[in-house]
This record gives sequence, C-alpha cells and structure tokens, in this order.
Amino acid sequence: MTDRELQQLVERISLQSFGKPFRHTAVFNGRLKTTGGRYHLQDHHIDINPRMLTMFGEATLEGVIKHELVHYHLHLAGQSGQHRTKAFKQLLRAVGGLRYAPRQPQQAKPAKYLIYRCEQCGQIYQRKRRINTQKFVCGKCHGKLMFQKTIIQNNR
Repeated sequence: MTDRELQQLVERISLQSFGKPFRHTAVFNGRLKTTGGRYHLQDHHIDINPRMLTMFGEATLEGVIKHELVHYHLHLAGQSGQHRTKAFKQLLRAVGGLRYAPRQPQQAKPAKYLIYRCEQCGQIYQRKRRINTQKFVCGKCHGKLMFQKTIIQNNR
C-alpha cells in the first residue's frame, strides 16, 4: 500500500465511521517502532506504522486508523483527545477502533546481565547496570568485586 492509497483509506474511514471529512495528510512512518500510529496536534497529520499492515493485516490497520481519527476529530472539535477521557473511550468504542496496537515480536529485546564475584567469599552478584568496582565492595564481607562475564537471556 502506498501513501496515496493510505490517504484515500483514511478519508473513506473518516467519512464512513465519523461522518466528517479528513482534510489533512496521512502517511506511513517506518520509524515508528512501538506504536501503531501517531496524531500530530500542530499540523493535524497522521503517521501510521507500516508494520500494522504487513504483520497484522488490513483489519488491524483500520483499527489503528480509527484510533488516530478519534484523536483527530476530538481535537478539531475542541475536546481533549487524551486516552483517559470519557469522550475518547466512548467515541473509540462507537466506531470500533483499537484501544491498543498489537505487540510486535521484534520489540522483545533480550535481557543483558553483568556478573560480578567477590574475591574473598565468592558471593555472586547479577546486575543489569555496571558496578564501579573501585568504589563498591561485597555486601557480605566487604571484599573486592571482580567482573566475571556478561549473560544475555531471551526473557520472552
């Protein structure tokens, strides 16, 4: 799907679901990683994550477009388009938009752990952040800490 086809789809969904025209631009934005789409308050254009179409299909894409159009139409009507407002939730439910974009598989990053060991007592410490071994000591015997290795775990 091209940006022009997306623009036509957004205009059609706006007229069918909201009964109001969409007079601004809608484009695909490949830089969006964790969201399905974004509505810009300043110039009223909508960015859509192209993965919503390629990974999840056209039904999910339409749900994301309806979600962004709820922001759009509420903002232009002078109301708050925030997710927590009652008006947003009611309008989203009425048009059948998605409340949340589906989770994308590549978002699950493996966890990285740093392993430290006390030279005196052998106590093992597993941390996500680096420890300054010149400043910090073992909590058990106050011995010197030594970096051992880095472990990468797939947590999802």
